Amino acid sequence: MSISQKPTVALTLGDPAGIGSELIAKLLARPDVIENAQVVLVGDAWLWEEGQAIAGVSIAARTVGDFEQVRLSPEGSPLFLPVESVCPGEVPRSTVSAAGGASVLKVLEICLDAASAGLIDAICFAPLNKHSMKMSGMKFADELHFVAHHLKISSAVCEFNTLGNLWTSRVTSHVPFKDVVLYLTKDRILDAVKSLYDALRLAGFEHPRVAVAALNPHAGEGGACGREEIDIIAPAVQEANAQGYPVAGPFPADTIFLKARDGQYDGVVTMYHDQGQIAVKLLGFERGVTIHGGLPFPVTTPAHGTAFDISGQNKANVEATVQAFLIAGRMALRSRSSRV
Repeated sequence: MSISQKPTVALTLGDPAGIGSELIAKLLARPDVIENAQVVLVGDAWLWEEGQAIAGVSIAARTVGDFEQVRLSPEGSPLFLPVESVCPGEVPRSTVSAAGGASVLKVLEICLDAASAGLIDAICFAPLNKHSMKMSGMKFADELHFVAHHLKISSAVCEFNTLGNLWTSRVTSHVPFKDVVLYLTKDRILDAVKSLYDALRLAGFEHPRVAVAALNPHAGEGGACGREEIDIIAPAVQEANAQGYPVAGPFPADTIFLKARDGQYDGVVTMYHDQGQIAVKLLGFERGVTIHGGLPFPVTTPAHGTAFDISGQNKANVEATVQAFLIAGRMALRSRSSRV
């Protein structure tokens, strides 16, 4: 682990065809934000220069040769670890490409290995493009499962989405909607509940208030509109409480987010991807963050995508990246403290 008193957070530039490099430039231009951690930026030098030019900023970052130098560096200005992952001509702006996907995977692997070795405390990556990653050979549904495979994790992993003090997790993620019920089991719901509750504790919520959403309209109307609430979801909620996770539900999905918005709950466990994503993004798309759960160290990213439609135009809103960085640092600090 880093000898710095602050957590060491690795930043990546994301898909080279998207808005990642300009977002990171805008983030590092915020000294009030980055003072919360020792920052090491990992990526291609040309892409980093391009990001600064687009954002109209110039960042003083000290170049290092490897993560060992990062670990031994005193606290101060951001560090830059150059990695040659792609050439400028290989990735046309705002375009899906195998070269862009391969670049992302190479940089991400380097950071994952450094975190596994205890040389950094957390990773915050700029937006990736799943299509590009799959074109480059990634055989997983998303980057979370790529990360889990790379780290040889066999236990449950999941995504959390956050908006300020509201967190969500989901039982199923990147699967066709017609298959959702095939993945809906008591054990999977229980895993999602536990993961969200534990992550909230790690993020600083001493006594998390967690609600569980129903699957069917009106929470199934007592079985008249589906039995998943009776047969699967409610038993999972009961078991969670029996195991010391005080959660409530299932509640109709079209009203539970109103209660969460008004501060009655800190987290909501949803049954499928869009059930929570639509609600959270409607409440504040520009501030949303995705956290990868079930990993041995914090990994975060803005909840939005690569925004090819505005790439290179200096229109990208940095707020979600700021929040992703702050959450990564906060979780890393608490994680470190819990091991002392």
